Amino acid sequence: MKYIGLVCSMILFLSCLNDKNTPLANLPITVDSTTVIIPSVPAVNCSPDTVYFQQSVLPLITSNCAMSGCHDAISHKEGVNLTDYTNIRKEVSASNPTSSELYKCLNETGDERMPPAPSAEFSLTQKSLLLKWIQQGAKNNTCSNTATCDTVNVTFSASVLPVLKTYCVGCHSSASPSAGIDLSTYAAVKVYAANGRLMGSITHAIGYKPMPSSTSKLGACEINQIKAWVTKGTLNN
Repeated sequence: MKYIGLVCSMILFLSCLNDKNTPLANLPITVDSTTVIIPSVPAVNCSPDTVYFQQSVLPLITSNCAMSGCHDAISHKEGVNLTDYTNIRKEVSASNPTSSELYKCLNETGDERMPPAPSAEFSLTQKSLLLKWIQQGAKNNTCSNTATCDTVNVTFSASVLPVLKTYCVGCHSSASPSAGIDLSTYAAVKVYAANGRLMGSITHAIGYKPMPSSTSKLGACEINQIKAWVTKGTLNN
């Protein structure tokens, strides 16, 4: 009996240790009485049928909406902060996607439209992507395509420009070029690729302003693809 009791005690002890070592990042977080957030758990590969918050939605929102004077953590205009998943999730309804405040404001007109003029309106593709994410449950999901990242067949139109539109053009468009930098056209991007500022910023190299921000960095695949495009001569292809 003493031996059985000792074994049971050891099992209970190891179980408690395992509970203590469970990563907090994988535990649910209760925002309020009705919303429970499941933190992001990276998927091995990105599915073309899934919209991922960390790769597609967050950079789109932060680049176009969470700017100083608008919906960043400091300004939080009209009490709305759109800098992270917890706050963005408050503005969407997975049970009624088209009625989500975040989606409806993109389709308003005049002063009610977000982002407001002179910033460019979200494209139909961007609106559809955001709506699809909400329809899929507005999850805090992420993935990685590093293992299948194509750095050989890289073009400006298919590899570089889409990344810039998602992460950068919200702040650096021709209509509202933050710090006087426009990254919305090939001619403009080529200038910053040639002087080294593009690679310096996206790799967070010393001496360059980190972009998209000091706390957010492009994925390894995106950085390697842009690097490959620069190395091959910054072609307009």
